[in-house]
Amino acid sequence: MYKFKGKKYPCCASLTMGIIGGKWKTVILFHLIDGTLRYNELRKEMPTVTERTLSLQLKTLEEDGIVKRKVYTSKPPLKVEYSLTDFGKTLIPLIKSIADWGVYVAEEKGEIIE
Repeated sequence: MYKFKGKKYPCCASLTMGIIGGKWKTVILFHLIDGTLRYNELRKEMPTVTERTLSLQLKTLEEDGIVKRKVYTSKPPLKVEYSLTDFGKTLIPLIKSIADWGVYVAEEKGEIIE
């Protein structure tokens, strides 16, 4: 049994999926691998995600210590940037492996549409 942020998980894989599982979290993390992005830049990278879902997923990733949110309020308009924390960066090899497997599946079993 594993415990993280007050939640119990029956195995280590369950804990991992509890943190990065779901349709959008891994996609968000994939786009943040190369560096900091503003909210609207993330939205452009994921045109099919709703604003509400993106906001909720970012908030959860922030609460779990995976993503950090920086708000610039010195002058309008409000600017918000997201980046991986040091803890979040430990997921990079995993996220890259997931992405590589997706490319493999598209090349071998499907097709790549550009």
